[in-house]
Amino acid sequence: MSMPERRKALAQVLRVARPTNDIARLLPFYVDGLGCVVLAEFVDHAGFDGVVLGFVGAPYHLEFTRQAGVLVPPAPNEEHLLALYFPDPEEHAAARSRMESAGFVRVASSNPYWDKKGVTFEDPDGYRVVLQQGAWTILA
Repeated sequence: MSMPERRKALAQVLRVARPTNDIARLLPFYVDGLGCVVLAEFVDHAGFDGVVLGFVGAPYHLEFTRQAGVLVPPAPNEEHLLALYFPDPEEHAAARSRMESAGFVRVASSNPYWDKKGVTFEDPDGYRVVLQQGAWTILA
């Protein structure tokens, strides 16, 4: 007999939510390319379908929703992006390789800062993800 799954509540979690016209079209980018896992899914929750993606144990995740009967316009510009920091150069190289192996092509960043130590990829909705090689530090 197996034990029930135990979940640990995190003190704070950041969820970035955004609408899309086609959740299925985004999944290869974020799951196969970026390496996210599907944390939750819902169908027809008050007229919304959705998927929550993330990295197991990370205090942040992405939610993509589709509202029945609503057409979402594409990303307004190239500065709508997420930046993921990889302090370990090998992990950064693996993430970049995974994106390229999944068929996603690097794009030049609108802000040249991101091209110095990072690579940028554009998702099917026109939003961008930067894989930045380096640690992010906070002000003390």
